[in-house]
Amino acid sequence: MSAIWIIDFGSQYTQLITRKTRELDFHSVILTVEDAKEKLLAGQKPMAIILSGGPQSVFEDTEDYTPFFQLEIPILGICYGMQLMAKYYGGTVEKGTIGEYGKSEVIVEPELSLPFKKFTAWMSHSDHVSVIPGDFKVVIKSDNGLIAGIQHTKLPRLGLQFHPEVHHTEKGAEVLSYFFKEVSKLQENWKTGDMLEECLTEIKKAKDSYVLCAFSGGVDSLVAAAMAHEVLGDKLYCFFVDHGLLRPQDYHHIEELKREMPLNIEVIDAKAIFMEKLQGEGDPEKKRKIIGNTFIDVFENKVHEFENNHNIEFKFLLQGTLYPDVIESVSPHKQGGKSVTIKSHHNVGGLPEKMKLKLIEPLKYLFKDEVRVLGEKIKLKKNWIYRHPFPGPGIGIRVLGMLSEEAILKVQQSDQILFEELQRTGNYNKSWQAFTVLIPQKTVGVKGDYRAYEEIIAVRIVNSIDGMTATWSEMPYNLLDRVSSRITNEVKGVTRVVYDITSKPPGTIEWE
Repeated sequence: MSAIWIIDFGSQYTQLITRKTRELDFHSVILTVEDAKEKLLAGQKPMAIILSGGPQSVFEDTEDYTPFFQLEIPILGICYGMQLMAKYYGGTVEKGTIGEYGKSEVIVEPELSLPFKKFTAWMSHSDHVSVIPGDFKVVIKSDNGLIAGIQHTKLPRLGLQFHPEVHHTEKGAEVLSYFFKEVSKLQENWKTGDMLEECLTEIKKAKDSYVLCAFSGGVDSLVAAAMAHEVLGDKLYCFFVDHGLLRPQDYHHIEELKREMPLNIEVIDAKAIFMEKLQGEGDPEKKRKIIGNTFIDVFENKVHEFENNHNIEFKFLLQGTLYPDVIESVSPHKQGGKSVTIKSHHNVGGLPEKMKLKLIEPLKYLFKDEVRVLGEKIKLKKNWIYRHPFPGPGIGIRVLGMLSEEAILKVQQSDQILFEELQRTGNYNKSWQAFTVLIPQKTVGVKGDYRAYEEIIAVRIVNSIDGMTATWSEMPYNLLDRVSSRITNEVKGVTRVVYDITSKPPGTIEWE
């Protein structure tokens, strides 16, 4: 399927461009500069190109962008991308002296056929276009007089100094739609059916082969496995590793899936192995590595044992990797790109290399909300596909410091109380993620007639779209009161409950 290429210059908003583009029913992919050039040399051609924003300055950029601009296809430049466009066509970009950051009122010039004359836009730049190139016209200005939008008079070229992809730009979707439909004359090509067909095409690579799935029961692995079963049938085997760091709801969920889904789901009880490996370790990153490495060892041993017992050989590994995982795991600097590595994601490496398996990632170009749409399309239960995210290390990073069976139990019991109360009051689906954390710090309290000196449980409830940013949730006081009362009464060794009101940034969603 032909796609819009979004060239990534390192903007924190690049993924949002993709999301917004797909919301407008156009297929899009994010590429580094080098990847895009290689595709052009190989004869591939996009529907259009979007040049993203970025933290660098055009004065320091020596890259040759001729291969992009010489194409007879529509090009949209956003922020840094607009400055590159202006510079390429002979305009003047000046270093900023005042800069624009945050919300700004912009005025639409009559030449731009939009049904509104001004709106609030999100700015994030210092450099700016001071003299437009020939054959361009100014179509949007900011309220301080700076050029906020330019359009070529003959070619399908549009530059925007603001970010139409972010929520804070109130008419952003309309501006992007104007570029796609009026400037570019593109036909919509991204629907739920198209997403499903692309996913099934990826899965069909493994048709007639035995396929493994490292199954968590979360929405991503469940949707991937459910789609794969339609193609592979009983040649798909799902292994669920129980590392002892799960919540009661996770065990209940897996049992429900085993009863109601036609999947081959096998639970590997490895609680003792993980606890032995984690003994005495309190450093968050070391705990993550121990859990990740132990998971691979346990999984590999179980698979080889299964192959020997059943006289089969697995050729492929199915994973529910999502697009943000893939993007954040790539290091474009190594490929000549402009972005930097954010993290190395556990889904993208590890198991396939060690076990010499080919990787199948049918969801690798999708975002979480798109995966949920697919889940609905293939008739999975709504409460399955709208479960809150749960990290791979589980409670291992929700007990601060060293783990013990007693500490894990405190988080399991308190988390279950929170889960039950959110469900009972109808607030579960009003939040993106909700969980409890054990703070191994004792505080004084009173229980009955006695002084208690016990530990603290923190309650964390956030709202988000994709986990990249998050705001703490304003939950009803009577709900929080009920949760606090139940935890301090029902969880042994806890005498205080606190509510985390930190947004991301500056905090992260998890505590470790």
